[in-house]
Amino acid sequence: MATAEKQPMPDKDYRAILTEREKEILRGDADVSEKYYYRVITRVRKKIEALEADLQLLDEHHDSLGDEMRDVVCDSTE
Repeated sequence: MATAEKQPMPDKDYRAILTEREKEILRGDADVSEKYYYRVITRVRKKIEALEADLQLLDEHHDSLGDEMRDVVCDSTE
């Protein structure tokens, strides 16, 4: 069975947690139902929870990436 070869994602297309659509919805720029808005909120919360496992992996398998992530996420200066 042949498998389709995946094309690499261009660097400019990488994102952090939120998709462009999620950003639009959270900013209030999208005309969506209240129910859908709260579905997006739930989806974002699940992504935030998944960061814990990602951070653990970074700590276990790379010298500094876990600390770099903490520096960005936990920086209280705005």
